[in-house]
Amino acid sequence: MTTHFHDAIGRAHETAPDGRIVSLVPSLTELLFDLGLTDRLVGRTQFCVHPNPAVNKVTSVGGTKKIDMEILRGLEPTHVLVNVDENPKEMADDLSAAGYDVVVTHPLTVADNRALYRLIGGIFGAAEEAERLETKFDAALDAVTSAAAGWPERRVLYLIWRKPWMTIAPDTYIADMLALANLRSLNTGSPDRYPEICLDAAILERVDDVLFSTEPFPFTEKHLDAFRREFPDHAAKARLIDAEMVSWYGSRAVPGLHYLAQFRNGPRT
Repeated sequence: MTTHFHDAIGRAHETAPDGRIVSLVPSLTELLFDLGLTDRLVGRTQFCVHPNPAVNKVTSVGGTKKIDMEILRGLEPTHVLVNVDENPKEMADDLSAAGYDVVVTHPLTVADNRALYRLIGGIFGAAEEAERLETKFDAALDAVTSAAAGWPERRVLYLIWRKPWMTIAPDTYIADMLALANLRSLNTGSPDRYPEICLDAAILERVDDVLFSTEPFPFTEKHLDAFRREFPDHAAKARLIDAEMVSWYGSRAVPGLHYLAQFRNGPRT
């Protein structure tokens, strides 16, 4: 009897241990490597940079928003991995219409990584590897959860973009990750998952920390310095945070949880 696995939109996928995969999601590309599915991965995006340098041997089909269909067709994939937040729905629909088995992912909480491991591992014949990864994940999650019991809550503004300034909503994966360390994301009241904001004294008064993420906008110390000059009364709130560690799901969630604990108790500059 054929086993089916259901993705984030309820679509059923049969087991395909010989499937040829194109991943259009950087964190899922890394997950495929960590599940031992390297020989099944035939295509990736230019933003799939881990694990380096091994990932560079996999053909790029473009970006997460726009791909070269001719290159993709030439790779003769059977499956394409996408994500609700990272890839346009129109792209996923076009790929499905072209006959590819499109696997849709959409983890909203850190705990959703368990189902993600089982989905990808189950479809592509790496169930045992997925189970081992889940065990590591559970240990990391338990460690952070236990430690967080002794950490006071801090209100944070997590910045993902400038010109315009943009942040995250409390119902995002990133916000759930931060919440594990009692870092509560500011609720702007916007219905958008990634709302634009006015970065001013009024909003800064509402938070204890301003977290400048390293992606998608590549914030660096120079941006923190500029913030401190513009808002001297809030200068001590500025911190640079490794976005890959707190926004990438998949196998990156395991070291990400350890990073989060270190960040929560790390030195403040």
